[in-house]
Amino acid sequence: MGTERHQPLPADGLTVRWDPWAGGDGEEVVLRWDNEAWTVSGHSMAARVQWVLRLSPLWQVRQFLLFRDLEMPDLWLGTDGGGRWGEVNGAHRPDLDGATDIIVGCSGFDYAPLLRRTPVDIGQGINAPIIRVDTDTLGLRIVPHTLARTAESSWEITDHEAGDTWTLDVDQHGIPTDIVDRHHRR
Repeated sequence: MGTERHQPLPADGLTVRWDPWAGGDGEEVVLRWDNEAWTVSGHSMAARVQWVLRLSPLWQVRQFLLFRDLEMPDLWLGTDGGGRWGEVNGAHRPDLDGATDIIVGCSGFDYAPLLRRTPVDIGQGINAPIIRVDTDTLGLRIVPHTLARTAESSWEITDHEAGDTWTLDVDQHGIPTDIVDRHHRR
């Protein structure tokens, strides 16, 4: 079964950068091991947003923060890891329950946590409800996706709401490199 391990990230973390496929302002993502968990900070120059993911040692999402133009987060969500979501102020968000991952739609890193922890064989896939953040309105909704492994380090992603399918490759750490027609990693 496809349970091989990705190479561990360097002890001092990792910085990755993507440019839009068609050119323009890119994105920088910094991964750091901090206080027994991963902190992933992304800055999309094109979308003019910054976001932070707090991930468990097994790459499960625990917290998500989005910053647009304020020093304080515009959006701050937490999850129990079992698909129950809430705002950090304590308000439960039952409309988000059932999803375990969250994407901003403007990041080359969007699917990395899910891909890193999805042990499937080549030719197999999974269906996953994923929270999509609208960075302009702060709207949140669950969008069904299919992630299918097409080769040792290649995946096909289908967003069932938009009806889009694209391919991506991952590096030895399980972090996307080129996401065809979307992002190119430097």
